[in-house]
Amino acid sequence: DLTFYRALMASSMCEIMETCQRGMMDYTFLGGAQIDCHGNLNSSMIGDDYARPKVRFPGSGGANDLASFCWRTLVVTNHDRRRFVEKLDFLTTPGYLDGPGSREEAGLPPGTGPYRVITELAVMGYHDETRRMQVLSLHPGVTLEQVQQHTAFDLPAAEDVAETDPPTGEELRILREEVDP
Repeated sequence: DLTFYRALMASSMCEIMETCQRGMMDYTFLGGAQIDCHGNLNSSMIGDDYARPKVRFPGSGGANDLASFCWRTLVVTNHDRRRFVEKLDFLTTPGYLDGPGSREEAGLPPGTGPYRVITELAVMGYHDETRRMQVLSLHPGVTLEQVQQHTAFDLPAAEDVAETDPPTGEELRILREEVDP
């Protein structure tokens, strides 16, 4: 229901965080400067010295809470090797941390975590057993090799990689007229 989401967006951050903590928020959309193979995000800094980073970013801004308590996290980002990194320079927002069971061991609710990563090249998801990112679909004209070239870690393909379906006319109408007129 769009009315609910519009009201929610007009609410204060405290209300949004409380809604997430109560398990009432199904999805959140996030971005970041870096993402690793387990869906962990860095939106704090680039470099190895926190006191003197090469680049300072705004930080979590609530993304940590959203990714910790929403049922599913979707990341929308550009696909390049500087973003898709083997190791984050700083862990701002948890994905699957070190792999299976890590979220739960850290005290995060079971059944929550990264769901999809959407880029200009492909849609990625996470393997049910390893909790590692994998390619689910390739956008028209993109090859698996191109995706791997733009990723600094091993990014396997799911068993049956499909071509990403283009948005339907109704989906475009909703986006253009209701979500972002």
